[in-house]
Formats: sequence, structure tokens, C-alpha cells
Amino acid sequence: MTIRIGRRTFARSLAGLVVLLTAVCLPGVSNAQQPTAPRRVGVLVVSFSPESTEAQAFRQGLRDAGYAEGRDVVIEWRFANGDYDQVPEFVADLIQRKVDVIVVDATFTIELLKRSTSTIPIVMAVVADPLGSGLVASLRHPGGNITGLSMMLPELSATRLQLLKETVPRLSRVGVLWNPATPYHPMMIQQLKAAAPSLSIQLRFVSVRTPKEFDSLLSALSRVHAQALYVIDDPMFDTHTATISKLALKARLPAIYGEKIFADHGGLMSYGASYADLFRRSAGYVDKILKGAKPRDLPVEQPTKFELVVNVKTGKALGLQVPQSILLRADEVIR
Repeated sequence: MTIRIGRRTFARSLAGLVVLLTAVCLPGVSNAQQPTAPRRVGVLVVSFSPESTEAQAFRQGLRDAGYAEGRDVVIEWRFANGDYDQVPEFVADLIQRKVDVIVVDATFTIELLKRSTSTIPIVMAVVADPLGSGLVASLRHPGGNITGLSMMLPELSATRLQLLKETVPRLSRVGVLWNPATPYHPMMIQQLKAAAPSLSIQLRFVSVRTPKEFDSLLSALSRVHAQALYVIDDPMFDTHTATISKLALKARLPAIYGEKIFADHGGLMSYGASYADLFRRSAGYVDKILKGAKPRDLPVEQPTKFELVVNVKTGKALGLQVPQSILLRADEVIR
């Protein structure tokens, strides 16, 4: 029996055979899917170094989501070390590098990014009040290219002041350390002013813009006759925790801060959201965005983990007996 094959059929079969042999025989050619390039994640922070607890929490969050650094993601870490003047250069650099997403820790940085790009997704890891600062349209529907986590600082202001009053019942004058260069600080001052009268506390405000001005902090607190110190959360203050804590102790002022690291360095107490937990959760936003989600569709979330840390050793140095009611509520007591 003879089988006849048309010229066109033969030509198509021959071409298919050539392609198949080429795929099998030529070096470097394989049917296996070629590996994709790692996604680039920019992390632009004013307060937290790449070696910090918060940085490790962020990396752990990425690992929990299934990412291996170097294989799946490359982290472009930019650390301003408390210096806002470095932020514009870092913003320009990350935008030029066309990173896939940028994670930030300061309102100032987000405001600059918002003016600089409307396309690169931005994730807030540690930001005071994104709604009050006008960074997002609403918490449920952020809009634009910004989403992430809010520290709920306005709500925490009254609680911290109450803790200070409970620790020092006769307290009537509190010095408030703030930074005029930080966008949300005026709003924080208004929150403190609203809470102070019900506690019979008068507030005395002392401003510090640069680390050099810490040299005059003691004399400024003396001039306002402060009996205690309230330090508003600030990236620049975060990078000088030991200096501020030592100055408060030297002035013999019980002080309250927003971050545990201050208590670790000798501050009397701290109360606030866990920054490490917020950074870990911010990695979840990065994961969703890298998988195609739009920031405008991802609701801004609130802190779920808060920490009260009390340094009893510092209390003794100040001649202060920390009330049992405070110690029983503390997540950690430093002795």
C-alpha cells in the first residue's frame, strides 16, 4: 500500500521537526520556564537601620509570605539616620531605580513621595495619622498609590499623659519635647492640649529641630519648670534615644515615650504600638502589591499590638515609687 503525502504537508512536517531538534539540541535552549528576575523593594526609613529589630521583623514578614531575599526580592534599603535632609536624595534614587514598591516610616517621606510619583506603590510601615495628614482619602478606601498602617498616635496621646499622671499623682507641669520640622507634630500638640485640662496638667512645649539643639534641652526644661517630660514620637528623636533618656535622668524628670527602646536606654516608661509588629505586617502589603493588588484597594490598618514598658531602675534613681497599678499592666518591667 502506498501512502501519498502532499508537498505542503511534507514541508510543514519538516519545519516542525527542525524546530523540535533545535529546541532539544542547541545549548541553553530548554522547555523549562526561565526564572524571573527578583522584584525590587525599596525601604526608605528615617529611624530604623537595616540591622534594627524592625528591619528583621520586615524581613521575617517577607519570609512568612514565601519570599527569599536575593532569589525572589532584592531590598533596596535607604537609612537616613534621623536626618530629613537625606530623604529627597533617597526618594529620587529609588524612583530612578524603578523599584516595584517603597516602604516608609515617616510622614515627611510620604509627603515627598506623593509629590514625586503617582505610579510606584507606597506602603506606610510606621506613620502617625495618614488620614489627618491628608495622605489617604479614607482608611477603608485610601485611593491613589498609598496604603499601609497607621500608628494611631492621636488616640495614644491622652493615654500616655494619663500614665504619667498616675505614676506621679502630684504632677502639674509637663514639658513636651517636639520637632517643628515634623509635619504631624502640631496636630499632636492639639491632642495633648485637649487631654491636659482633665488631668489638671499644664503643658510647656520645648522644640528641638536638630541633634545639636539637645545641648540646650536641659536649660530649656528648667526655664519652663517642667516636673516631667513627654516626648512626641519623631524619627529624629528615635535615633538619639540614649541622649534624650540620659538628659531626662540628669534633669531628674520622669519621662514617657512612645517606643520601648527609650525605656531600654534608661527612660522611665514607654507606651505605644509595637514598631516591630507594624514592620512585619507591612511585608503583607508588599506581598499583595507584588501579586497585583492596587494600594487604593487595600484598607489602611491599625495597630493590634501595644506595649507598656516600665524601667523600675530609673524610677528608683529618680526617687520615684512606680505604682503597683502601673506595674501590673506593664508588658515588661526593667529592673
